Amino acid sequence: MVDAVVSYAVEKLGTFLIEEVSLRQSLRENVLWLRNELSFMKAFLKDAETKQEQDNLVQQWVFEITSVANEAVAVLEAYSSDAAKDGDHAAGFVDRLKACACICQKEAKFHNIGKDIQSLKERVMDISRKRDTYGITHINNNAGEGPSNRPNDQSSTLIRTLRRAVSYADEDQLFVGFQEVFQRLLDELLKKEPRRNVLSIYGMGGLGKTTLTRNLYNSPSLITTFHTRAWICVSQQYSTPDLLRSIIKSIDGCSEEMLKMLKEMTERDLETHLRNLLKERKYLVVVDDVWHREAWESLKRALPDNKNGSRVILTTRKEDVAERVDDKGFSHKLRFLNNEESWDLLCKKLHPENKMVGAYLFSPSMERLAMEMVDKCRGLPLAIVVLGGLLSYRKGVDEWQKVKTHLWQHMKNDSVEITHILSLSYSDLSFELKQCFLYIGIFQEDHVIDTEKLMHLWLAEGFIPRIREEHMEDIAENFLHELISRSLIQVAETFFDKILTCRIHDLLRDLAVQKAMEVNLFDIYDPRVNLVTPFRHRHAIHTQTQRYLSLDLSELKVRSILLLDKEFKHLDDKKFIKLCTTFLHLYVLDLENIYIVGNKLPDAIGNLVHLKFLGLSNTNLFKLSSSIGKLKNLQTLDALIDDCCSCKLPSQITQLTNLRHLITRYEVPLQVDRLTNLRTLKFIRCDQWKHTDASGLVNLQELGMEKIEKSYSLKSIGSLKSLTTLFLVCSYGETFPPLDPLSSCENLQRLWLSGRIEEVAIVNNLPKSITVLVLQSTALFTGLEEDPMPILGKLPNLKHLELSRAYNGKKITCNGNSFGQLETLRLGDLKNLESWHIHTTAMSVLKSLTIFGCPELKKIPERLEHIAVLDGNQSQREYYYRFPN
Repeated sequence: MVDAVVSYAVEKLGTFLIEEVSLRQSLRENVLWLRNELSFMKAFLKDAETKQEQDNLVQQWVFEITSVANEAVAVLEAYSSDAAKDGDHAAGFVDRLKACACICQKEAKFHNIGKDIQSLKERVMDISRKRDTYGITHINNNAGEGPSNRPNDQSSTLIRTLRRAVSYADEDQLFVGFQEVFQRLLDELLKKEPRRNVLSIYGMGGLGKTTLTRNLYNSPSLITTFHTRAWICVSQQYSTPDLLRSIIKSIDGCSEEMLKMLKEMTERDLETHLRNLLKERKYLVVVDDVWHREAWESLKRALPDNKNGSRVILTTRKEDVAERVDDKGFSHKLRFLNNEESWDLLCKKLHPENKMVGAYLFSPSMERLAMEMVDKCRGLPLAIVVLGGLLSYRKGVDEWQKVKTHLWQHMKNDSVEITHILSLSYSDLSFELKQCFLYIGIFQEDHVIDTEKLMHLWLAEGFIPRIREEHMEDIAENFLHELISRSLIQVAETFFDKILTCRIHDLLRDLAVQKAMEVNLFDIYDPRVNLVTPFRHRHAIHTQTQRYLSLDLSELKVRSILLLDKEFKHLDDKKFIKLCTTFLHLYVLDLENIYIVGNKLPDAIGNLVHLKFLGLSNTNLFKLSSSIGKLKNLQTLDALIDDCCSCKLPSQITQLTNLRHLITRYEVPLQVDRLTNLRTLKFIRCDQWKHTDASGLVNLQELGMEKIEKSYSLKSIGSLKSLTTLFLVCSYGETFPPLDPLSSCENLQRLWLSGRIEEVAIVNNLPKSITVLVLQSTALFTGLEEDPMPILGKLPNLKHLELSRAYNGKKITCNGNSFGQLETLRLGDLKNLESWHIHTTAMSVLKSLTIFGCPELKKIPERLEHIAVLDGNQSQREYYYRFPN
């Protein structure tokens, strides 16, 4: 990865020399020298990266050259930022005087950059001397293995990656070796014992404790037994008030009033409130990843024993924690997989589409290699699935032999340590994928990451390359899928085919943080030392934000700040202004969940002219400053406050011509058609949309529209030829206007209709391209009177369908050969539904059926009984679309 970091610095230095033709000779010579020397050092980096695992001195050398390369880029970008601001002048006399003044300022800036370049030159000279000392030799650039070591093949590699049809298995579905344990623990949870019992599952990291627990949590038996359920992750660093709030929100919802109340509550108040909430309820609470017994002690007071059979599942790596949380509870130590189970798990990872055990196809040589490698994993599931992810991207016997050879070099006690398997899988990534993977380590342990936000951050950080005519968002999504298919990150939540959130295993996060620190990708503020590393230009603050903001960081060219401190609640004007005047080179500023005093974004935000990502979701901001119009480079503005509040956007927002993703509920009509680069627009009110000339929004792919009324026209939506995802939500109790314009959206794939549909004929002209369809009425008994299934069954590409409060009739009929591609069906809150007739040739490939809130439906068609039927969990749908009240 380091050679690519240096390559980027060399490219930047070369561009600077071309663009700044008026450089003083001494400065030009130093920049040229620095570019040439860094370019020369690239030849040594392959050898250095190979040696650094065994040699700390070589590792330090790689660390230093990475720091210089990153610092060189930061210096040039800082200069470019100032030059861009100084270059904005008109042609008047006063402006010519200002231009003369700017020439003087430019000379001063050349002087400053000259000092920075001279300092970097001296550091590079020192690094060059160390190269000989450490015995790092010149090698051919074509040496090495793995995508990250193949020069001049970057674009072709990425295009192959993009074009590959990524197939991955949900890690929770790779449920091998746990069947007996699963049933035993399920029986324990369903015992007719009235006292509140704690069931503890313990074992080393990577054994599958969370996977087993999630399968228990989602089992139909527990869903129907425990109507009140909640899941929290504790981790090593935890906040008891935040854990209590998470349980309360899982049980009682997330209304505006509730969130405000919870913010103001003390720990004692939260504890009392949760106890009262759970009183008289039979509940199941999962407390995942507990490291210290004190964490459980701080929670258990809020979990009352109602003598009604309530249960708690606790997972931990520590036996003493598991054994001592409940003297009368049940604890289970998770075992390693045996050889047969290990082989089965590897095969399922390599061939997720093959459900038959023993039917996997390998050549004899490949099977022998795979068996030898999986044997050395010693039954650790995480090691096996990561190995499988690596092998799935290495084709042929020779490539698998190289993997085996590398693993055998790190044998210890006749087994391969998990850290080496994880490191090998990381090393096999391309440079761009390495950056994306490492960046995930910037989030807290056990953090559930919004994938849409993650991909927007990747774009803003410059990790996603431009490849010919491909859209960067598509490349980012493909990167996400590849990391999942390699088992380097895991799917957390989905809505049909869309991945909503992801997570990373603790051991893999440890690897990401370690490697990120080695190459100075980011810094996680540590209040114990109360300082940050000078050469790391991305900062994540997980705790003690007040202390971080009090540091003097004016000399650092910080590119990104993510305030992820759950305890930090208030950012006053003074601190905000300091932030916007100190960190002038920011690309990313994420203030999610931060309460900003005054409910308004200060004018100082206009200083951050380099900003590409501004995260203001779940804040209290009701008004944005007009100075936001100065942020010409902004790509993503996420200011979605909550489910019902809107944010007042200034008219200057239309000056943000590079804006690609606008996610907010705003009050005033905007001429959004000026934002021709928009790809995401959520959530615009229909009365504002009617002023929009949609024909100019040629790049818009996702649109969310609310407050629709029957009298409005949706005609302009038909102009959106690139649209792939559409949410249409009526005002409460309102009816949809004609949906005929949607038939012109020839690329539309996902459609969500929430509101009253008077006649089934209104959906008759939906585009044939639709693969996901949700029909939902906002109020009970306002659904269709006519059975919609005969019409919906004709959609040729429909794979996922949900009907929720959308039909008032007593019978549904699926005709012959209908729903030929349907894989997932959800029927919810169809209160009058009594019978369901399905032709033998209908729904021939259905894989999943979910029914909830259909009390009169006593029987489902016989040939669908083998498909899992779950009654209840709607959290995924509510997460994917946050409804206004």
